[in-house]
Amino acid sequence: MRTITKIIVHCSATPAGRDVKMETIRCWHVDLNGWKDIGYHYVVELDGTVREGRPEAETGAHCKGQNTCSIGVCYVGGCSVDGKRNIDTRTDAQKAALLELLRKLRAKYPAATIHGHNEYAAKDCPCFNAAKEYADL
Repeated sequence: MRTITKIIVHCSATPAGRDVKMETIRCWHVDLNGWKDIGYHYVVELDGTVREGRPEAETGAHCKGQNTCSIGVCYVGGCSVDGKRNIDTRTDAQKAALLELLRKLRAKYPAATIHGHNEYAAKDCPCFNAAKEYADL
């Protein structure tokens, strides 16, 4: 059994408003990266639907050096409509769903801390300060 000490928040790096589904991200990860499955454990779609990706019991493929001890959560978006800037594009529905999901994960893994992918990689992802925003969970 894996010991979960981190919950890492990501964005899909797709343009604001583009309705990318979890299945599409799974195809990108499997077909383009050659992975066995989607790298994230959860994906929060534009309408706030939370989709299960890789099973929590399995090590993710979302944050180099942190996969064995973490759960990966991704919201769809993270880029301006023209795709030229990395920005927080979360819809109100995504913000609410992400907050609820993170609360549930913290209840399940009380020792886990919440982080943004940008804390472990030279990326803007998830395009907001996840550790600060969710510090009170």
